[in-house]
This record gives sequence, structure tokens and C-alpha cells, in this order.
Amino acid sequence: MSKLTDYPFEVRPLTAEDGGGFLISYPDFSDCISDGETIEEALHNGQDALKQTIAALKARGLPIPLANSGGVASGKFVARVPKTLHAQLTRSAKTEGVSLNTLVVSLIAQGLGRKEGHA
Repeated sequence: MSKLTDYPFEVRPLTAEDGGGFLISYPDFSDCISDGETIEEALHNGQDALKQTIAALKARGLPIPLANSGGVASGKFVARVPKTLHAQLTRSAKTEGVSLNTLVVSLIAQGLGRKEGHA
């Protein structure tokens, strides 16, 4: 059985027309989505939604998908960046009061949102 943290997720910014903030979805569960004003809030709300989705499937006696059963990426990668960029990102994360990982995910989500016309 997969742990909650094993399930891949996608976070994307929502347009102002959609209420702003960020949407989180889980490819292994077609109906499991949540949102939040910040990425951190969306991640927290997403974990709650995932717990509730799994509980509802169990209550109905339905199968629980294994993590990555949708054939999607793991959601984890390593990137090497120049030392100056790393220092800049670290300062920005400290200023925002978030982890470096959270800051980078937020910046990537914002960039993808602009590329896809969501921002």
C-alpha cells in the first residue's frame, strides 16, 4: 500500500477569474483536487483531500490506486544551478519565510501558469 507522500501531485496557479491562489490535483485520483491561497496552503489542503478520497474509496470497498499508477513522473528531480543563483534563491526563501523547495515549486508553478496563459 502506498503512503500519502508517495502520490504525485500537480500544482498550478489559478487565474483571477477562478478565484486566484493555487490548485492541487492528484493524477492517480481523477476526482481529488483542492486549492489554497498559497502553495503551502494548497499542499496542506491537498493532503487532507487525498486522505478523505482514500477513506471514501475504502468505505465503499473500492480499490485504492497505487502511487504512480497513472504513469506520471514521481514529482521529484534534482537540478544543479550556479552558486550565485542558489544564493539568490536561498535569500528569497528566507525573506518569504518558506523553504527553498517551496519557493522553487512556487516559481515553477507561476512560470508554467504564465506559459499556459493562466496568469
